[in-house]
Amino acid sequence: MTNNDILRRIRFTFNYNDKKMAEIIASTGFVVKPELIKQWLKKEDDSEYVRCSDREFSHFLNGFINEKRGKREDAEPVKAEDHLNNNIILKKLKIALNLKTEDIVALLKLAEFKVSENEITALFRRASHHHYRECQDQFMRRFLTGMQLKYSGKPMSKEPSGAAAQKSKTDKPKKPVTPIVYGDYANSIKVSKIQKADKPKKTPEKQKRSLSMKNFK
Repeated sequence: MTNNDILRRIRFTFNYNDKKMAEIIASTGFVVKPELIKQWLKKEDDSEYVRCSDREFSHFLNGFINEKRGKREDAEPVKAEDHLNNNIILKKLKIALNLKTEDIVALLKLAEFKVSENEITALFRRASHHHYRECQDQFMRRFLTGMQLKYSGKPMSKEPSGAAAQKSKTDKPKKPVTPIVYGDYANSIKVSKIQKADKPKKTPEKQKRSLSMKNFK
C-alpha cells in the first residue's frame, strides 16, 4: 500500500476535510498547502496526482497523534522519519488511537481477520529482534478496514443507488380489504350465500318383509 492509499483511508474514516488535514500536519511545525493535499488524495491515474513522500506522511501521522492524544506544549516535536514501512505506520496509528494488543485483535475481528496477540506483538518489536515480523499489506488493509468500521460506523458495502428504485410498486403495502357483511342491503350489495352442501342421505335400510298369513296360502 502507498502512503496516499493509507492517507485516503484515514481521511475517510474520520471525515476530515482538506483544511483539517492541513491543520493536523501544521501541528508538527510542517506547513502544507491545501492544494497539495488535494493532489495527494487524487487517484494514481489522475494527471494531478502527487505522491506523498515518507517524510510528509510521517509529519501527518505525528500530527494525527497530536489530534487524538493532545499535543504536549512542553515536549519536543517528534522527529519525522525519512523512511517509513508498514510496521512504523501501524505503530503510529496504534499510539494515536490508544490501542492495546487486545483492542487490535477486536478491531481486526470486525474486518473478519483472525490473528493472535503474539502475532501482533511481533509487529511492534525492534527489527533486530528474532521474533520481529514484517507487517504485510494484507494485514494493513484489514487493520484500516477494521478501523473504518469501528470509528466511522459506516458499513463496508452500501446499497446500490438504484436498489431503492428497483422496489416495484407491488411492494407497497396493500390497502386493507373491508370485509363484506351479509345483509348489507343499505348499499344495495347483494351477496349470495354459499349454500352448504347437503349431507349425503343415508341409504335406507331394506324394509323387512312383513309376514302375514297370506304368504302361506
